[in-house]
Amino acid sequence: MRFMMIVKATSETEAGVLPSQELIDAMMKYNEELVKAGVLLAGDGLHPSSKGIRISYPEPGGSPKIVDGPFTETKELIAGYYLIDVKSREEAIEWALRMPDAPGVEQGEIELRQVFEAADLTDNPELIAKEEALRKQVEEQNQK
Repeated sequence: MRFMMIVKATSETEAGVLPSQELIDAMMKYNEELVKAGVLLAGDGLHPSSKGIRISYPEPGGSPKIVDGPFTETKELIAGYYLIDVKSREEAIEWALRMPDAPGVEQGEIELRQVFEAADLTDNPELIAKEEALRKQVEEQNQK
């Protein structure tokens, strides 16, 4: 089962404060552990929302509204993410609890969200097979 670990933004990440070398080293070790365990599918840090763009649809069928960052609600923003493939919810929690925290930085937060699989959405074997084929195609493209 796949989970996304959403690393919430803090005032430091939103200010563009780069992590210390100590934290970079700890995160690299953590990333290596995820890879060695065979659970890491993807993961990246994100630039602050000041470099972001938000697209919203204020009215059904209406035109999209495009707004440049920064965005004010830090607690609703993310600073990075990991996509992991684990055997259980408990294993996802274990990996999230192992993530290094920046010393001296305000309290952080990680949100875990299970990713829908095709079989969670439909029992149609043709659609499930098509989804699996598309996923395999994406994996092959990413290996190039």
